[in-house]
Order: sequence, then structure tokens, then C-alpha cells
Amino acid sequence: MQKRWKIADALSDEQLQLQMQIVAEIKCPEMIAEILVRKNIIKTEEIKKFFTPSLENVHDPFIFIDMEKAVNRIIKAIQNKEKIMIYGDYDVDGTTSTSLLYLGFSKIDADVDFYIPNRMLDGYGFSMNGVNHLIAQNIDLIISVDCGITAFDEIDQLNAAGIDIIVTDHHNQKETLPNAYAIINPKMTDCKYPYEYLAGVGVAYKLLTAVYQKLEIDSDEMIAKYVDLVALGTIADIVPLTDENRIFAKIGLDRLAEKQNIGITALIKIAGLYQKTLNSGDVVFGIAPRINAAGRMGSAMRAVELMISNDEAQSEELSQIIERENSLRQQIDKKTFEEACDIIEKKYKNIDETAIILVSSSGWHPGVIGIVASKIAEKYYRPTIMISFKDGVGSGSGRSIPGFNLFDALSSVEEYLETFGGHKYAAGLSVLVEYIDLIENKLSTFVRENITAEQLMPALQIDIKLEIYEINENLMEWLNKFAPFGPTNMRPNFYTESVQIAGTPYNVGQNHLKLRVVKDGCPLDLIGFNLGSYLPFLEKGMYIDIAYSLEYNIWQNRVTIQGKLKDLRPKQE
Repeated sequence: MQKRWKIADALSDEQLQLQMQIVAEIKCPEMIAEILVRKNIIKTEEIKKFFTPSLENVHDPFIFIDMEKAVNRIIKAIQNKEKIMIYGDYDVDGTTSTSLLYLGFSKIDADVDFYIPNRMLDGYGFSMNGVNHLIAQNIDLIISVDCGITAFDEIDQLNAAGIDIIVTDHHNQKETLPNAYAIINPKMTDCKYPYEYLAGVGVAYKLLTAVYQKLEIDSDEMIAKYVDLVALGTIADIVPLTDENRIFAKIGLDRLAEKQNIGITALIKIAGLYQKTLNSGDVVFGIAPRINAAGRMGSAMRAVELMISNDEAQSEELSQIIERENSLRQQIDKKTFEEACDIIEKKYKNIDETAIILVSSSGWHPGVIGIVASKIAEKYYRPTIMISFKDGVGSGSGRSIPGFNLFDALSSVEEYLETFGGHKYAAGLSVLVEYIDLIENKLSTFVRENITAEQLMPALQIDIKLEIYEINENLMEWLNKFAPFGPTNMRPNFYTESVQIAGTPYNVGQNHLKLRVVKDGCPLDLIGFNLGSYLPFLEKGMYIDIAYSLEYNIWQNRVTIQGKLKDLRPKQE
């Protein structure tokens, strides 16, 4: 699909002066200083904190509303040997949060257990099935992780049964809050916590830290021991990698490299990443899909059991089960995506005039529709909702496009939904089948009234103009200091004008474009994932403009610099 190249404006005179100051102070290339200026990281101390994240710079957990109350209740439960249950969501964020609190509380002799709902049986978020299951177990205290902020009826049911519940969550609240004993959520309207973008595992980590501090236990060991779990959940949940999230991701990736968690190490091995220095991409595309597969295809309880295991044989067995589930998930993904595309092509005669895509089927596995919805949204560049229905009830997953708030859209049809929750760009819902056509019509109206034509055309943000002769090892070393990369801290995109295609471009794998370009006698190898459709329009000797990021390519033990092609266009006159 054609992209809009959004090339950053030239630096102002004031910014140019700041750029030169940074170059002089930290002895970096000018373009590195330009990136820092554009990120508004300009003071020497700020730059130091950015390039060398430290857990010393995290915020006080007791700034959270209700943190003191929650901590006191947990300590009382531990001291009185009350039964504590961790109730987690079934994705990576939820399972790492559950594992974190289970391990952290077990270490201080709490009577603690965990429960993850079954996606197929219980649906999205907190469920009455899960609540009734817990009530039957005579639990004294429930701590929810990565869920609960919209579980009004379920929490009322727990209260009626005499069970206290502490909600830790990071999803958007509704106009009112559930009647929980305490709620820890940085997105709460009245919350004074200075950073609102924590993942669920980040919120759980703040709670555990606060408990340790209140008990006057040295939390440094706990921080070092469990921050790998925080990194996994944070990176996998695609939250902004800024502020505390950047700290957790960087320190946690370093911890993962030490391979101290036996269960996660088994998963790293089976993903073929054991010999590799892990980065955020390895988590998103290698580790996270496997953890998610447990909840999508079977029971997410397995994922928690793997992450808390200290037995190598058990970890090996669990990782192999999860790997088989992931392979099955990939097969079902492919089939479901093809079926959804067929429905879309028949249902929407002109996709350009379509505001939102909503497709449903009784044959789709509810565990994969979120992944497929993401692929559909990427392919057609429209907000997308996929619904799998059974026995008259649909379980749905929605994904949006940059700039459009899907949570607000679903809020506009809340009266027709059984449940819903999520974020700006991703949400889950359940709906009675008879309302599906109605909500599609109402959502279409809402989208048309709240989206712009510009938002419906994918944009490629380009940071800096770069000449090929400027690409060298020193530049790569500086660029790697910006890692880990993720939302709000993406790998910088460069563009180079008027490069000449050297040799014959060709496709590799599944629709990936390979070519070499040259300018001023300097060559650059490029790979463009899913850009094979450009091949018929390219030929040796042609002049083009390219947009790309830079990365290392390792092939047969040889390391080279290559460009990851984002887009190309004919040379602009």
C-alpha cells in the first residue's frame, strides 16, 4: 500500500545550536545529536539517563492512590496466613504479572496461588465463571493483574462472598470504578503517579516493590531476580518504551541474557535464540508469541507454570508443549486470515469507502482472532474487529490504526455489548449475535465522524536524511545505544535520495525484496520485508529514493550492515 512519507522538518536555529552543544559534550556524530534533539533529550544528565537506564531512577510506588491501603492488606494476609489468589489475564503481560507476584510473595512465605481464566470458556477479562470458581475455594484475598478495572459485577459478587479484591491494572477505566478494596492503576482519573504508560506487569512490579519496602526487606535482590519478567511483559504489551518502561526493558533484557530463569531459558532455546543477544524484536516476534500460544490454544496456566519453574526437566517438557501449541496456532492463523480476507473482499466492494471492517464467523478459533485482526488492519489499513461466535454469543477482538481511538469507538456502542475493555489501539469484547449488524452500522457512523482522510493512508515517519557514505561502525554503535526499540522510541528511519540500483533486484522467502543500491561509489544492501510487489517496477540502473532503518545482518558468521527497507519511490525531480 502506498505510504505517505512524513519527513521531519529541518531543525530550527535554536535546535541546531543545541545539536552542536550535544556533539561537543558527548562526542557523538551530528545525526545522533539530531535524534536526541528531536526526542527533546538535550541536557547532559538526561542523555546519560537515557543511554544508561538505571533502576535507581524509578518512581516511588507509594505515589499510587490506594498503594498504602493495598500493601497493608497484603501484609495482613501474609501475617495471618490467609489464602491469597493472583488472578491474571491470559496474555504475556498477564502471565508475567502473575508469575512475578507469585514468585515475589512465595519468597516471603505467603500462602499464595494463581488462576488464569480459560480464553475459550471464560471469554475476555474477568468472568463470572472464574469468580464462582474462586469463591468455591475459600479464598480470603484476590489480587488481579492486568485486568479488573471494568469488572463491576464480578467484584460485587466477590464482595458479597466476603472476599477482598485488590485490582492492579493499566487499562482505561470507565466513568466509575468497581467497588474493590483497593485499585492500583496509573490511568485512573485521580491517580497522581507520574508515569501512566506502565504495562500490567509494571503495575504489579510496583505493588511488589511497595510490599517489600513496607516490610523493610532489601528489594535490590528482588529487582534483579524478577526484572526479566517485567521486561517480557512490558515489551510484549507494546507500551511506550519511555521513562520506567525503558528502564525495565533495558535492565530486564540484560537479565534475560544471564539466563537465570530456567523456564524462560527453555523457551529461548526452543525459539532458536539461545546463542543470540536478545533485543526487543526477539521478545515481540520470538518469545511472546509462544507464551501467548499457551493461552490462545490451551491453558495460559502452563505459561505461568513454565515461568515459575525451577526444574529443568519440567521446563523442557512445558516449553515443548507450548512450542507445539504455537505451531498449531500458526496454522490456524494462516487459515483464518485467508478466510477473513475472502469475506472482506466479498462484503466490502470498495475498501476505500469503508470506515471500519467487522467480520464474524462461527468457525474461527477465539484464540487467534486478535492476531488476525492485527494483520487485517495492517493489510487494509482500517480499524478492524473480528468476532468468533458460539451459542449466540460473539467473542471479539479489535485492532485500530494510528491516530484512531478504538476504545472510544466501542464506548459509543457500550449499551449493545456484553463486555468490552482495552486500549486506544487494541480491545476485546463480547456481544450477542443479534447485535452484530447494529453495532457495525453504529461503529461505521462513529468512525466516519471521527477519522480523517489522512489517517486512512499509512504514514511513514522519516527522521533524518542520510548519505550512504556516512554509514559506518561508529554510527551503528551510537544507534544501538538507543535500544531497546519500541513504541515512542522506534529505530530511526533514514532516507537517501537518488540512489542507483546495482544488479538485478529479486525476491526471497515470502514476498521479501532484496536489492543493492549505490551512491557516490558507496554500496548498501537492502531487504524489504513484504515489499516484493515492488519487484516488477524495478530494474538495474534505475534511480530511486529509499526510506530505511539500519541493522546488522548475520549470515554464515559474517556480520554486515544492511538497510531494512521501509519504502521506495521513483527519484524525485
